[in-house]
Amino acid sequence: MLVNPLLFTPATGKSVLKRKPYPVFLYPVILKIIGYMIKSLASLAGGLAGACALTLVHEVTRRVEPAAPRMDLLGMSALSSLIKKGGGTPPKRDQLFDLTMAGDVAGNALYYSLAGAGNKKGVWLRGLLLGIAAGAGAVYLPGPLGLPERPSNRTTKTKLLALGLYAMGGLVAAAAIDLLKEKE
Repeated sequence: MLVNPLLFTPATGKSVLKRKPYPVFLYPVILKIIGYMIKSLASLAGGLAGACALTLVHEVTRRVEPAAPRMDLLGMSALSSLIKKGGGTPPKRDQLFDLTMAGDVAGNALYYSLAGAGNKKGVWLRGLLLGIAAGAGAVYLPGPLGLPERPSNRTTKTKLLALGLYAMGGLVAAAAIDLLKEKE
């Protein structure tokens, strides 16, 4: 039994409060909420692992493979357009790159954390499908969204690399979520 040291005296093990801090009937609800919070943390941590893996592998790939997708350029273009539409002036290239990378990691972490929704059995399939969907979106959505298409679909190899990178991110997220949920 876990004992809260603020509520119990060590000598007697009895409550120092005259009444319990919450009505007894709320305890199962509170425990359920705490359980959801722990599961959410595991999902968020797994999503962050997938997003960091995606970003790291993408950055390495774009430096060594000429046909690599340039999601960094696509993100910088999108962020610059948003800032301009909001009436602002986009920052210099280095700062724009840093802001884009931070936004990419945060957004991808939240997206990949969805692999942890539902039962533990389907986490790998959800991670893979989320990755494939993100990769397909990276290849096919820039044009309809008014963004340049070239960074993500210059060649067939570029398209396949984009799809593979995002799928890998989803699988890393699934692996991390699976591992973290085992420890619950």
